[in-house]
Amino acid sequence: MTGVLIVGGSIAGVRTAEGLRRLSYEGGITILEAGPDLPYDRPALSKQLLAAGESAESVMLRSQADLDKAGIELRRGCRAVGLDVEARTVRLADGALIDYSDLVIATGSAPRKLPAAHGVHYLRTLRDALDLRDAIEGPVRVVVVGAGFIGSEVAAAATARSASVTVVEPYAFPLGRVLGDLVGKRLARLHESKGVQLILGRSVREVGADGAGGRRVVLDDGTTLDCDVVVVGIGATPRTGWLAGSGLDVADGVGCDEFCHASAPHVFAAGDVARWPNALFAEVMRIEHWTNAVEQAGVVAWNIVHPDKPRAYAPVPYVWSDQYGSRLQIVGRPRADDEVRIVLDDPADGSLVALYVRDRRLAGAFALNAPSQTLQLRRALAARAPLDEIMATIGVEY
Repeated sequence: MTGVLIVGGSIAGVRTAEGLRRLSYEGGITILEAGPDLPYDRPALSKQLLAAGESAESVMLRSQADLDKAGIELRRGCRAVGLDVEARTVRLADGALIDYSDLVIATGSAPRKLPAAHGVHYLRTLRDALDLRDAIEGPVRVVVVGAGFIGSEVAAAATARSASVTVVEPYAFPLGRVLGDLVGKRLARLHESKGVQLILGRSVREVGADGAGGRRVVLDDGTTLDCDVVVVGIGATPRTGWLAGSGLDVADGVGCDEFCHASAPHVFAAGDVARWPNALFAEVMRIEHWTNAVEQAGVVAWNIVHPDKPRAYAPVPYVWSDQYGSRLQIVGRPRADDEVRIVLDDPADGSLVALYVRDRRLAGAFALNAPSQTLQLRRALAARAPLDEIMATIGVEY
């Protein structure tokens, strides 16, 4: 074939293909998807399918008719196992070779597995979400390993379905690795106010059967937790195994330049799998969030169509999470060791805004039930506005 070959049929891959068509790209576009399903929205697995109980159809990104109309070929059940950048070919699991003019690697990430854990649930695919939804229905005992975004959203969804939920987290507080103790304490209170038991500062040694048809979780201090369902959400790793031997830089994702161009001609990366230097933050980053996948896909599409005038990708990272009827939002690159300033804390509506200051500049922010302030802060970060100007923008004195 001649044209653009996209490996990975999730949001980054689909948005790259659609971006190409919006830019009047007339060549062939083929998406290789290892899974059996039409493209679906992964954040919606926890936010809609689990929490709201919506149908599988509600999380679909595009129908086959949509793809056909756009002239985008989707090959489902096609797993890439190798790449030859010199020959410009991708090798499939069945031995077939597919050539390309430009290649976009959008293979995403895979859940990090918990060692010595048997009979546990992970949340990454549509099938995972459907199986987990069935498992947490009713008054069952659920242990969630990890209090990051996925673990916290699963805890909230299970609580809403009348499950008894315990969350085990190695850090002192939920999201503590990123947000630190001050904000983490507030998030712990949010969980506990909904009846969730938090076991903090502890890790899981093993998971096995309890001898009565359920599961037994053994913690690092020897404590045992008997339950019906175990869900693991301890992060993800980029899907780059199939690129071994390709010559690409695949240390923690596919290494790219500021234009999302990998270390071989005509090869790009987008979404969870891409690692690139963000000039706005003077930092090399790899981001596993929906907004990044969408925005990066748009830049990749532009740079394929306009190689003579490429655009650098330098966004302000943004992620949101819905838990217990509250919306959590993070902008920028907050770190637990930043100076944290709480500039809004209203018990009446549960709103909270925390600024993360580094070297007297705003590095990031966390907001709880404060969407308008989040938008203002993202814009201010993009403009690299001075800290006093940013605080005045949200109505706070410096």
